[in-house]
Amino acid sequence: MDYRFTALLIVMFICLTLFAKPAYPRNEYLTDGTNSCRTGEVDVRIETENRDNDYRHNSISNNYDNNSDNDRLSVTYRHYIGTACTKQFRQVQQENMELKQQLELMKMCSRVNSNPSILQNENFRLLVSKCTGITPSEIDNRPEDSGSAWDSLKDKYKKENPGIKLMGDKFLTLPVPTND
Repeated sequence: MDYRFTALLIVMFICLTLFAKPAYPRNEYLTDGTNSCRTGEVDVRIETENRDNDYRHNSISNNYDNNSDNDRLSVTYRHYIGTACTKQFRQVQQENMELKQQLELMKMCSRVNSNPSILQNENFRLLVSKCTGITPSEIDNRPEDSGSAWDSLKDKYKKENPGIKLMGDKFLTLPVPTND
């Protein structure tokens, strides 16, 4: 028997186990979820079929020719039963989209409003119009030398647990609990 295909599968599996990297989770606020909301669909189709058959192969006296054209126009409507696309679902999706945009604007508008080149540039007209009137908060209780909270927590954990690599360090290894 020929085992080339089996050998190829084994080699591919070995390569997968040797060179694969772990997938890390991604936390986002207000993830997109399902952006498509379909309750049904309409399908329009035009088909043309030409048939040219000559049945004179058995005898010369047989003069039957099947020359026919078949044209079809089809309109199909599908309605999905039990869809989650309700009025309330669409309102929640719209609200989430607006909240996501507002949160991004809150983070970025102080930079936009403090940069005169963006305010003068015609290409950023929509962004400038969205950020007009948004002023940065005057309360800034974050220390000047601080980085991200995640990095400081990760550095603290690394000091307490030397030898363990975390997500920012390419590999993730967690201690295996022992059954004592």
